[in-house]
Amino acid sequence: MSGILYFVPTPVGNLEDMTFRAVNVLKEVDYILCEDTRTSGVLLKHFEISKPLKSYHLHNEHQATEKVITDLKNGQNIAIITDAGTPGISDPGYLLAKAGAGNNIDMICLPGATALIPALVVSGLPNNEFLFAGFLPQKKGRQTKLKQLAEEKKTIVLYESPHKINTTLEQIKEFFGEETKVSLSREISKKFEETKRGTINELIEFSKSKTLKGEIVLIVNNSI
Repeated sequence: MSGILYFVPTPVGNLEDMTFRAVNVLKEVDYILCEDTRTSGVLLKHFEISKPLKSYHLHNEHQATEKVITDLKNGQNIAIITDAGTPGISDPGYLLAKAGAGNNIDMICLPGATALIPALVVSGLPNNEFLFAGFLPQKKGRQTKLKQLAEEKKTIVLYESPHKINTTLEQIKEFFGEETKVSLSREISKKFEETKRGTINELIEFSKSKTLKGEIVLIVNNSI
């Protein structure tokens, strides 16, 4: 009988966001796939989890997936975690889920930490329908993607890094218009968690007035 593949969310900030179930699953599987063994090693040590860690990241996931599927078919139970958040959401995991589905592997994704939902909830922008767009393309296709998103009537969720945030906000103004409402959340679930809401011009002024650190979630709506 094949084993089970578990997608286990890990805290995006505060370690107390780790669920009891997540800890128990990681203690019970045969081994754990992770992006960075050093980062995940700290997490496992904190929760007294002593299971083998194997690297599974954007640079080796194509090669590693076949071996993982073979192990699952041989009855091993395996968990995949990322440095923070839910595997497969702008992090490694999709290729493994696709391969698992194609091989009729039992897969379970635990509910848990993710950055997009807390940022969306506190944005004050409509959240009954939303479009999660993740990270914008770095170069090729970036303007095309922005043009497409500017036509969207739903609230849009974007991830962005600190060194790109000023450029991205300026491009949102260019493609979405000056009436666009934006909420910027950073350092979610960490000591210096912060959310700033306003028009795109207000967010540009805010972003340029200080050096923003940590992963950033942008909530954007130009239809209200």
